Amino acid sequence: MLVIGAFSAAAEPAPQAIPQSTQEFTEAGGWFGKFLPPSPGAVPAQLPFSFAYDGKPSAELLPGWSVRHTQRDLDAQRREAVATYTDLKSGLEVRCVAVGYRDFPTVEWTVYFKNTGKADTPILAGIQALDARWERAGADEFLLHHEFGTFYPNSPTDFMPQESRLEPSQSKRFIPYKGRACADVMPYFNLETSKSSGVIVVVGWPGAWAAEFARDAKTGVHVTAGQELTHLRLHPGEEIRTPLMALQFWRGDWIRAQNIWRRWMTMHNLPPSGGRPPRPAFAGSSGEFFDNMVQADEASQLLFIDRYREEKLPLDYWWMDAGWYVNNGRWQEPIVWQADPKRFPHRLRSITDHAHALGIKSIVWFEPERVMPSNAIYSAHPDWLIANHISKRLSKLLYLDNPAAQAWLTDLVDRLVTEEGIDVYRHDFNVLEPVEIWRSNDAVDRQGITENHHIVGYLAHYDEVQRRHPGLVIDSCAGGGSRIDLESMRRSLPFWRSDYCYDFVSNQCQTYGLALWLPFHGTATGPKQFSLYQLRSNFTCPLIIGSWDMRDRTLPYDVFRKAVREWRGYAENYSGDFYPLTPPSLGADVWLAWQFDRPEAGRGVVQAFRRAESIYETARVKLRGLDPAARYALTDLDHPGNPREFTGRELMDTGLELALTERPGSAVITYEKLPGR
Repeated sequence: MLVIGAFSAAAEPAPQAIPQSTQEFTEAGGWFGKFLPPSPGAVPAQLPFSFAYDGKPSAELLPGWSVRHTQRDLDAQRREAVATYTDLKSGLEVRCVAVGYRDFPTVEWTVYFKNTGKADTPILAGIQALDARWERAGADEFLLHHEFGTFYPNSPTDFMPQESRLEPSQSKRFIPYKGRACADVMPYFNLETSKSSGVIVVVGWPGAWAAEFARDAKTGVHVTAGQELTHLRLHPGEEIRTPLMALQFWRGDWIRAQNIWRRWMTMHNLPPSGGRPPRPAFAGSSGEFFDNMVQADEASQLLFIDRYREEKLPLDYWWMDAGWYVNNGRWQEPIVWQADPKRFPHRLRSITDHAHALGIKSIVWFEPERVMPSNAIYSAHPDWLIANHISKRLSKLLYLDNPAAQAWLTDLVDRLVTEEGIDVYRHDFNVLEPVEIWRSNDAVDRQGITENHHIVGYLAHYDEVQRRHPGLVIDSCAGGGSRIDLESMRRSLPFWRSDYCYDFVSNQCQTYGLALWLPFHGTATGPKQFSLYQLRSNFTCPLIIGSWDMRDRTLPYDVFRKAVREWRGYAENYSGDFYPLTPPSLGADVWLAWQFDRPEAGRGVVQAFRRAESIYETARVKLRGLDPAARYALTDLDHPGNPREFTGRELMDTGLELALTERPGSAVITYEKLPGR
């Protein structure tokens, strides 16, 4: 038997909710207080951001600048503090907008720089949205939890969790691949300052950010984060901003901290769908069989939708991916953003209307920022586009700081959403080196300005589209998971988390890694993944995508129905707390297991996978988050006629024994808290 106990904890939180200590709130409140004056007109000491202006550090400059402060309640749980510093000589205004949370030990802020003068400012450089130090609590060394991002071109290690011990006088610096915000590395970090305390540090910036954790020779660590490159002047009236910074303070253990983070993400960040948090959803697509949508037509889409219904595989979404528009026979080359009249004589509306009549919503793909030479606006509006002067690619970037370009895009999406009955605006971004485009269009004294303005325009586009269509969901595809930073996740959802999506072992680990940070993400089944092990490896997210050839009536539909039916029965648990039960691994000789727990509902699910070369037929895992005194009824979905009962204490201390004779094999165990006896 394989016994796995490394991820258990001695002390468990109460089942009704993960408690948050007074100390956690005190630490968060202390950071919020950094943005408030110690006395009227005074500058708070040790502001948690920094910059250089005309060669001088902000710590020296700000005490001599004019300052004003305001506060207001945004709602019952959020209080905003705005601190504005103005250099009366040059007119540079530095405005920091901070938000403190009353229901979570979390504080966030964004810093804005505006030239209110009549001439260009001196050079503004080295802007750090976060510039802070933490001291080690006790003898334990700092331990940093972080994750790989999504790799280009593809990698099975996407979102694999990592740990780095921060040794004295050493540093760890993180920069995403060429400006793709979540490429190679994720902008989410959890710093353990001791074995029982720490701080989560998150950078919200869908562009080229940088974060560094630098140990000193004694007991401290210096943490900086911000846009990777800033060395620029601001023109009169011009404004830029820093990345959004979010800190969450914690006591207990780092997994408990991740679950408080997940709850904060759900309550205060994830964009609602129909006025409520996003629900688990099953989507269908025919893209694997029609070169995405390049060879698809109206008849094929209606056929697939009806076949799902015929096979009793109820869909929540119908997915129409790249290629539905007029193109040159390649999905990357839209000529004009309208449904190809040869293949879709009644536009997409006939398909979305048919789906809506069956209670199915629609997902439609766009990639508006990458503009190919075949696209009509390439020659019609060259003033809207910027080119890569480094790699000399033919494609150009629709520059979203250009008011006309941003208005055109927003009006286009607005019109097509209305006319075609689109429920999910799927926004892709396959620009491989955006940082090269941005920087090759910067002047020497304006480094970082093109990126900053484009990012602000991108976020403004999302905000305006959703203002016009409050019920619209945005899918942040972006080449598969490269824009799942905090700012993007406040406006969109990652329906397609990685382009490395059909490797079931990698998918298990992707779920494991992303579940630590994001309560909602989606992936697809492969067109030839038919076994329960394969399906369950992918049916692990709040959103799953069926990619089967529904024209083939010989497929194992009984297996599909069983997997989907089971998944619908336990998928609500993905909104709960996440507990890893084994270490993460891509190894072929291991077990991988996790638990999702909803203490408020008294329910949860354990999912386990025995890999193809594991010699162990049984494994014992220790559950977490349960009520020690309560009894729980456990049901193995492969053997539903043999339910078992355990106390919460037994499941957490002794553990749950799992048995799988097949290699590879999978188990799904649901549990429910029984009424008191």
